[in-house]
Amino acid sequence: MDTQKSKYKMNIQIKRIYDPVAPSDGKRILVDRLWPRGIKKEDAQLDLWAKEITPSNALRKWYHEDMTERWDEFQQRYLLELAEFQPQLEEYRQLAQQGTMTLLTAAKNQTHNHVIVLQDILQGRIKIKP
Repeated sequence: MDTQKSKYKMNIQIKRIYDPVAPSDGKRILVDRLWPRGIKKEDAQLDLWAKEITPSNALRKWYHEDMTERWDEFQQRYLLELAEFQPQLEEYRQLAQQGTMTLLTAAKNQTHNHVIVLQDILQGRIKIKP
Protein backbone atom coordinates (compact mmCIF):
# COMPACT_ATOMS: atom_id res chain seq x y z
CA MET A 1 0.00 0.00 0.00
CA ASP A 2 1.29 3.47 -0.89
CA THR A 3 2.04 5.26 2.38
CA GLN A 4 1.56 8.72 0.87
CA LYS A 5 -1.96 7.89 -0.30
CA SER A 6 -2.96 6.35 3.03
CA LYS A 7 -2.15 9.64 4.79
CA TYR A 8 -4.75 11.42 2.70
CA LYS A 9 -7.39 8.80 3.50
CA MET A 10 -7.07 9.25 7.25
CA ASN A 11 -10.29 10.32 8.91
CA ILE A 12 -9.23 13.21 11.11
CA GLN A 13 -12.16 15.35 12.18
CA ILE A 14 -12.25 18.68 13.99
CA LYS A 15 -14.86 19.39 16.62
CA ARG A 16 -15.42 21.88 19.41
CA ILE A 17 -14.96 20.37 22.86
CA TYR A 18 -18.38 21.82 23.75
CA ASP A 19 -20.15 19.69 21.11
CA PRO A 20 -21.74 16.45 22.32
CA VAL A 21 -19.61 13.30 22.42
CA ALA A 22 -20.54 10.92 19.59
CA PRO A 23 -19.59 7.32 18.80
CA SER A 24 -18.34 8.55 15.41
CA ASP A 25 -15.64 10.63 17.17
CA GLY A 26 -13.24 7.71 17.42
CA LYS A 27 -10.13 8.74 19.37
CA ARG A 28 -10.85 12.09 21.06
CA ILE A 29 -7.75 14.27 21.39
CA LEU A 30 -7.79 17.72 22.98
CA VAL A 31 -5.35 19.97 21.13
CA ASP A 32 -5.52 23.13 23.24
CA ARG A 33 -2.77 24.21 25.60
CA LEU A 34 -5.27 25.40 28.21
CA TRP A 35 -8.10 23.35 29.64
CA PRO A 36 -11.43 24.58 28.19
CA ARG A 37 -13.64 26.61 30.50
CA GLY A 38 -16.75 24.97 31.85
CA ILE A 39 -15.78 21.41 30.88
CA LYS A 40 -15.29 18.76 33.55
CA LYS A 41 -12.47 16.37 32.74
CA GLU A 42 -14.69 13.33 33.17
CA ASP A 43 -17.32 14.81 30.81
CA ALA A 44 -14.77 15.45 28.05
CA GLN A 45 -14.22 11.71 27.51
CA LEU A 46 -10.72 12.29 26.12
CA ASP A 47 -8.31 9.66 24.95
CA LEU A 48 -5.39 12.13 24.97
CA TRP A 49 -4.53 15.72 25.73
CA ALA A 50 -1.84 16.74 23.23
CA LYS A 51 -0.55 19.96 24.80
CA GLU A 52 2.91 19.51 23.29
CA ILE A 53 1.74 20.03 19.70
CA THR A 54 -0.27 23.18 20.38
CA PRO A 55 0.97 26.73 19.78
CA SER A 56 3.24 28.13 22.47
CA ASN A 57 1.70 30.58 24.92
CA ALA A 58 3.60 33.45 23.28
CA LEU A 59 2.39 32.52 19.79
CA ARG A 60 -1.18 31.96 20.98
CA LYS A 61 -1.33 35.34 22.74
CA TRP A 62 0.25 37.16 19.78
CA TYR A 63 -2.24 35.61 17.35
CA HIS A 64 -5.29 36.39 19.49
CA GLU A 65 -4.42 40.11 19.43
CA ASP A 66 -5.46 40.29 15.73
CA MET A 67 -6.57 36.94 14.36
CA THR A 68 -7.76 38.28 11.02
CA GLU A 69 -4.58 40.12 10.06
CA ARG A 70 -2.14 37.62 11.55
CA TRP A 71 -3.57 34.33 10.20
CA ASP A 72 -1.00 33.80 7.43
CA GLU A 73 1.98 34.62 9.63
CA PHE A 74 0.52 32.58 12.50
CA GLN A 75 0.46 29.49 10.29
CA GLN A 76 4.12 29.94 9.37
CA ARG A 77 5.19 30.50 12.98
CA TYR A 78 3.19 27.50 14.14
CA LEU A 79 4.83 25.29 11.50
CA LEU A 80 8.24 26.41 12.79
CA GLU A 81 7.24 25.44 16.32
CA LEU A 82 5.91 22.07 15.17
CA ALA A 83 9.19 21.26 13.40
CA GLU A 84 10.58 20.47 16.86
CA PHE A 85 7.89 17.85 17.48
CA GLN A 86 8.27 15.53 14.48
CA PRO A 87 8.33 12.31 16.59
CA GLN A 88 5.11 13.26 18.38
CA LEU A 89 3.41 14.21 15.10
CA GLU A 90 4.39 10.85 13.65
CA GLU A 91 2.83 9.09 16.65
CA TYR A 92 -0.45 10.95 16.02
CA ARG A 93 -0.30 10.09 12.30
CA GLN A 94 0.06 6.42 13.18
CA LEU A 95 -2.81 6.67 15.63
CA ALA A 96 -4.99 8.26 12.93
CA GLN A 97 -4.23 5.39 10.57
CA GLN A 98 -5.82 3.00 13.07
CA GLY A 99 -9.25 4.65 12.86
CA THR A 100 -11.17 7.87 13.18
CA MET A 101 -9.56 10.64 15.20
CA THR A 102 -11.29 13.80 16.39
CA LEU A 103 -9.15 16.82 17.24
CA LEU A 104 -10.96 18.84 19.89
CA THR A 105 -10.60 22.54 20.59
CA ALA A 106 -12.39 25.29 22.47
CA ALA A 107 -11.64 27.77 19.66
CA LYS A 108 -14.70 29.70 18.51
CA ASN A 109 -13.26 30.58 15.11
CA GLN A 110 -13.66 27.37 13.15
CA THR A 111 -11.95 28.56 9.96
CA HIS A 112 -8.79 30.19 11.34
CA ASN A 113 -7.33 28.20 14.21
CA HIS A 114 -4.32 26.01 14.92
CA VAL A 115 -6.35 22.79 14.69
CA ILE A 116 -6.92 23.32 10.96
CA VAL A 117 -3.16 23.60 10.45
CA LEU A 118 -2.58 20.54 12.62
CA GLN A 119 -5.16 18.50 10.69
CA ASP A 120 -3.47 19.39 7.39
CA ILE A 121 -0.08 18.37 8.78
CA LEU A 122 -1.31 15.04 10.14
CA GLN A 123 -3.07 14.24 6.86
CA GLY A 124 0.05 15.10 4.87
CA ARG A 125 -1.37 18.12 3.05
CA ILE A 126 1.26 20.37 4.64
CA LYS A 127 4.87 19.29 5.00
CA ILE A 128 7.06 20.58 7.80
CA LYS A 129 10.62 21.38 6.85
CA PRO A 130 13.08 20.18 9.49
